[in-house]
Amino acid sequence: MGRHARRSAATVLLGLTLAGCAIGPNYKRPPVPVPERFYADEGAAEARSLADVPWWDVFGDPILKGLIEEAIRNGFDARLAAARVQEARARFGIARSQFFPSVDYEGGWQRARPDQIVNPSGETRARWTVDAGLSWELDLWGRIRRLNEAALAAYLATEEGRRGVLLSLVSDVAIAYIDLRELDRELEIAKSTTAAFQGTYDLFNRRLEGGAASALETVRAEASLAQVAAQIPELGRAIVAKETQINFLLGRNPQPISREGPLLALPPEVPAGLPSTLLERRPDIRQAEQVLIAANAGVGVAKADFFPRLSLTGFFGNVSPELGDLFSQGKTWSIGSGLLGPIFQGGRIKRSYEAAQARWQQARIEYEATAANA
Repeated sequence: MGRHARRSAATVLLGLTLAGCAIGPNYKRPPVPVPERFYADEGAAEARSLADVPWWDVFGDPILKGLIEEAIRNGFDARLAAARVQEARARFGIARSQFFPSVDYEGGWQRARPDQIVNPSGETRARWTVDAGLSWELDLWGRIRRLNEAALAAYLATEEGRRGVLLSLVSDVAIAYIDLRELDRELEIAKSTTAAFQGTYDLFNRRLEGGAASALETVRAEASLAQVAAQIPELGRAIVAKETQINFLLGRNPQPISREGPLLALPPEVPAGLPSTLLERRPDIRQAEQVLIAANAGVGVAKADFFPRLSLTGFFGNVSPELGDLFSQGKTWSIGSGLLGPIFQGGRIKRSYEAAQARWQQARIEYEATAANA
């Protein structure tokens, strides 16, 4: 075969690969009924929502802002979510590598004595080999493209999952910090109340000693003092437990939480926004949709297994009985193609396709449930 013929054949094969149709359903977002406004919403829904406002503008406490920033940097959940994103990104890269040919090399040495039919003299022979091989699956049916769609969607799903983790982490830190400040306030009230009750008890005790008060009044004052004073160590333990919770969210060892100034005021109420925009901004809904996209691509991958796979192979190497002559003689090469298709698999491919369809159904239901529960 001449050079021109080989080039033409390669061009035709490349054209078939690029023009090959992707088997399986193309993704379409399922219709989800969305109300014009939220149920029991007194006012009209607004396009502006909390998702449009940075959290540092909502929480006006600089200490809380620092705690949230530290939690995002060092929190266990945040770091775990980031590691999952890295894994999914790497898996997407693995899937993309299937678009390209695979090239490997091999070298070896062998010493053997073939049988007398091949080697009548009975001599022991040595052989040195070095070669490189190439294989490339032509994506005629879109199997590899569907694999890439699934891997990309899985990667994007983990990214949306990371965003959801960060939002939950910000919320948990803010709630825990506000609870801590409320406990501080309760402790201050308990201490001031204890001091007031202590004064009342001292007064009744002096009056009892002077004969101006009854023992019953003094006992009641003492019981009230003991009841109020008992709240102080309980609140102290609750404060330590809340600080431990915040430290865990921040990914650090237990230590006191810095807090200054008065208890922060409640952040201004921000509307949730139009229900229709939730599909575009909530991480949990976006993650569920990416999982659905991956499952949809998985149906295409399973369907492509019903069809044969076409691969190109190539080989180039050297063979020599002496290491010094390995690259000067004994050159060998080959080029070819192979077709591999199923004939009988005991129903495995059909069941795999049915399983992929069932996974798509599950993902669709989860997406619809997530959107309805938003």
